[in-house]
Amino acid sequence: MRKIVLATIGSLGDLHPFIAIGLALKARGFAVVLAVPADHVGKVDAAGLTSVAIAGGFDTLAEALGLPPDQAARRIMADQTYLMNRILMPWLADSMTALDDAMDGAVALVASLFVFAAPIVAEARGVPLINVLLQPMAIFSAYAPPRTPDFRMMVPAPTGPMGRAWNRSVYRVMRGVLRHRHGRHVNVVRAARGLPPSRQALLLETPAVTDLTLCCYSPAIAPRPLHLADTARVTGFAIFDSDTGTPETLDPALEAFLDAGAPPLVFTLGSFATFAPGDFYATAAATARALGLRAVLLTGSDDRTAASEDIYVCRYAPHSLLFPRAAAIVHHGGAGSTGQALRAGKPQLVVPHMGDQHDNAHRIHQIGVGSTLSVKRFTTARAGPAITAILTERVKAKAAEIGAQVALENGADAAADEIAALLIARG
Repeated sequence: MRKIVLATIGSLGDLHPFIAIGLALKARGFAVVLAVPADHVGKVDAAGLTSVAIAGGFDTLAEALGLPPDQAARRIMADQTYLMNRILMPWLADSMTALDDAMDGAVALVASLFVFAAPIVAEARGVPLINVLLQPMAIFSAYAPPRTPDFRMMVPAPTGPMGRAWNRSVYRVMRGVLRHRHGRHVNVVRAARGLPPSRQALLLETPAVTDLTLCCYSPAIAPRPLHLADTARVTGFAIFDSDTGTPETLDPALEAFLDAGAPPLVFTLGSFATFAPGDFYATAAATARALGLRAVLLTGSDDRTAASEDIYVCRYAPHSLLFPRAAAIVHHGGAGSTGQALRAGKPQLVVPHMGDQHDNAHRIHQIGVGSTLSVKRFTTARAGPAITAILTERVKAKAAEIGAQVALENGADAAADEIAALLIARG
């Protein structure tokens, strides 16, 4: 059996697509190893795949920062360069060693955007690198640049060459800043593997050794850009949906709640922002009551303070089973939650907290399946009207239309087929 290593770090929104792709590759006869943070090892093993830890888990991260988990989460959400400077770069050498060890006997490396060690290991070993993008904004297009606060100086949708030229010049400056900040550190790690220095910038440039780029999101939210490289494929969302790693059903108590009344609003912050939710869930419960609607709150904790007859509170529920039974979904805009909400065909209100969530929120609004509200404006007075606005028949119909399209996609199978085809072509 040919061995393939899949490497990812981040939240469950980063992990789940890789488990889905890993299972699809395993079904095609490959020996699959997932290289992940330590706190994801158990889930990978339970899903039936082999795992290896290439980084510490969130507890280790918080300890390294000298902060309790809630403060660490707030600090990271407030400034993603903090994560780069304090965690991703200091851990680069160790993660490269762990990933390199995992690659023994492997014929390919499939990695996410933030596994900075992956291009180094693939180049040193001379194996194909498959670059996986979970966020549409990660194309970093001059035609449709990211709609996030960090890219606010760019022309959002340039209609002429001057706007695109401006955007390219901004990217050049950003790449220069990244090279200045991190290039020396990267090249020290490259030298340890016998590689020459690189002039490429982290994040904003596709690694030079990339053989294939898989855009694991639906064309419904981000159609294939005309300028995208011929070696890139848009596959659709790669869906995996389990808390434990094994197949799951809805909790009987939640099932009974859903059966007992009208479809509820579902509120979730995914798996990372729940470390520092602020007033999100209290506002969610108060808003649902003010609107006279039932609600399910997925809080990521065992705190059931907001629970009542019409408000069901639980730590987690499989999104693929719960979301289709919702009236609407209010979430943070993470890649996983966005994909599941689109697939369910329900209206969305996106309350972005960081990074690509802002861009995903913009896309949800742009295709007419929902709206967005900043986390600072997520109050009962503002959330109520925002939710009412997405519960119109027009938005419901558009969400159902897009949902039917996304439900036909199987990003994990499509990604596995592309990887297999690449390896066949390589001989």
